[in-house]
Amino acid sequence: MSTGTIKKVAGPLVIAEGMRDANMFDVVRVSNQRLIGEIIEMHGDEASIQVYEETSGLGPGEPVESMEVPMSVELGPGLIASIYDGIQRPLDDIMKVSGNSLQRGVEVASLKRDKKWEFVPVANVGDEVEAGDILGTVQETIVVQQKIMVPYGIKGTVKEIKSGEFTVEDVVAVVATEDGDKELTMLQRWPVRKGRPYVKKLPPEKPLVTGQRVVDTFFPIAKGGVAAVPGPFGSGKTVIQHQLAKWAEADIVVYIGCGERGNEMTDVLNEFPELKDPKTGQSLMQRTVLIANTSDMPVAAREASIYTGITIAEYFRDMGYSVALMADSTSRWAEALREMSGRLEEMPGEEGYPAYLGSRLAQFYERAGHVISLGKDQREGALSVIGAVSPPGGDISEPVSQATLRIVKVFWGLDSALAYKRHFPAINWLTSYSLYVDNMADWFNSEVAGDWMEDRQKMMSLLQEEAELDEIVKMVGMDALSPTDRLKMEAARSIREDFLHQNSFHEIDTYTSLRKQYLMMKLVLAFYEEASEALTKGASMQILINMEVRERIGRYKYTLDADIETEYEKILNELHTEIAGAFGKEDF
Repeated sequence: MSTGTIKKVAGPLVIAEGMRDANMFDVVRVSNQRLIGEIIEMHGDEASIQVYEETSGLGPGEPVESMEVPMSVELGPGLIASIYDGIQRPLDDIMKVSGNSLQRGVEVASLKRDKKWEFVPVANVGDEVEAGDILGTVQETIVVQQKIMVPYGIKGTVKEIKSGEFTVEDVVAVVATEDGDKELTMLQRWPVRKGRPYVKKLPPEKPLVTGQRVVDTFFPIAKGGVAAVPGPFGSGKTVIQHQLAKWAEADIVVYIGCGERGNEMTDVLNEFPELKDPKTGQSLMQRTVLIANTSDMPVAAREASIYTGITIAEYFRDMGYSVALMADSTSRWAEALREMSGRLEEMPGEEGYPAYLGSRLAQFYERAGHVISLGKDQREGALSVIGAVSPPGGDISEPVSQATLRIVKVFWGLDSALAYKRHFPAINWLTSYSLYVDNMADWFNSEVAGDWMEDRQKMMSLLQEEAELDEIVKMVGMDALSPTDRLKMEAARSIREDFLHQNSFHEIDTYTSLRKQYLMMKLVLAFYEEASEALTKGASMQILINMEVRERIGRYKYTLDADIETEYEKILNELHTEIAGAFGKEDF
C-alpha cells in the first residue's frame, strides 16, 4: 500500500509527496482523520488529490494512504429508495453516526451489511454462465425486482447456488472457472469513471413517453436518448424534471441533485416519498435512487456525484430496465471542474473553464443509450439522460450550454418570458428542437396514428407563422391583418393555450396519453381548417372567432381518458354545427 505525506493544502486540493507507487484515480485516505479523496494528477512522486470532504485544519507532514483501488460504487440490493451523497455514502446512516451535521472522516458502507434479502435462484448447478447472466432475483421493493448478475470477467460452470435470506456479503453462488472456484455475493463494485460494458447499442427509434404534450408531440426524446434543459432561474427546470421523474415511461429513476440549493433538494427529498407512482399506486421512492450533493457540500464531491449516479443507472439498465437519469444541474458540476482546474494551475479555457470541459461532458452523456446487455438472454435496457443546465443570467451562449448542445440531440429551451406569463412548461417552441423526430416518425405513425407527423408539422408551421405575424401586429396593430392571417393568429393562440399549456398540479392535465394528445391536435386543427374553408366561402370572421365550441376545445384537456373518444365526437359535431351557423344557414 502506497503511503506519503502532505506537502501542500489548497482548499479541496491536497499535494502529497512520496506517492510514486500510487496510480491515477486511486482512492486515498488523507491525514489521521482519514478523509476520502482521489488522485487526479501525478508529477514524479507527487500526487494531486481532490478531497471529497472539508480540508480545513490539515497541514503539511500528515500521512496520506492509497487504497490502491479506483473510485467505485457498491451495486446490489439496497440501492432503491436510498439517499446518498456524491460519493455514495448513505445520508441516513451518516446521520445515525454523526447527527444532523455531516462530520469528516465518517466511514459508512454504501449498502447495509446487516440487512438480509430473499435470494431466489434462477440458474441451476451445472449451468454454463458468463458475465451478465442472471444467477437469481431479489424483490428489493414492491415494484422493483433486482436481478443478481454474474460479475464482469467471470465465466464458468455453476458449482453451487443457494436459496434463502442472505446479506449482500454472503456467498450465494460458486462458479468454477479456468482460474479456480469463484465465490459470488450479491454485492458488486464498479469504478465510476468507466462505463459498464454491453453487447450492442441500438438505434434510437422508440420514444420515451413522458405525458407532457410539448415534449411528446413537438420535441420527443428517444428511449436511451439525451436531452438538455437550459433555462434561467425560475423558469421551471426542476418542475419539469420532477414531472419527467413521475410520468416518464421508465422503470427506475436516478435523480442527482448536483450543487443545487439545499432547500430545493429538501423539497425533492420531502416530495418524492409522498408522490404516488401513477403506474403502481406506490410511493415514487419505491423505484428511485436519490443523490443529494447540495451547494454547501465539498465542491470536489460534486464532480464525483454525476459519475456515481450514472454508474448506478447503468447497473439497472444492464438488468433490462428502462432507466431515466435526471442531473440537476450540470452547470454546478462544471463549476466544480473549473475550481479544481484552477487549483491545479491548469491553463484555463473559455470563461475559466478547463479545456477538457467538452470532452468530460461528452464522456458523461455518451454513457446513455438503448442497448443489448451482456448475458445469454439478450436483455434490452435503456438509459435516458436529462441534464439541466443553469447558465448565468439565462445566457445559453456560455461554454457549458454550448458544449452540452454539441453533444445532446434534444434541446428544451426554457424561456423566462413564458414563465412570467404563467405558461408552463415554459419550453420555447421556436428555439427548442429534437433530432430524434425523423428516427421515431415511423413509430408514431404506426403506433399512434398514421397522420401524427403530418399534424405535428401543421401545428409547428402555424406557430412559426404566428411569430412572423406577431412582428407586424406589434408595429401596425391587429386591424392591419387580413381575415386569413387573423384566423392563423387565433389558431396559434389555441395551440399555445389549449395544447401546449399544461398544469402539472391538475390531477387530469398533469399527464396526457399519446392517444389523447393526438385527438387534441385533431380538434385544434379541425377548428382552423374548417374555419379557413368557411372564411373563403364568406362566413363572418367575428362569429368564427367567438364560437362557443372553442371553449369546449380548450377544456378537452381536462377530459378523463375513459371519455376522450365520445367527447371528441361531440365537440367535432358541435364544431360542424357552429361553423354552419356562421353563414346563418344549416346546410354548409
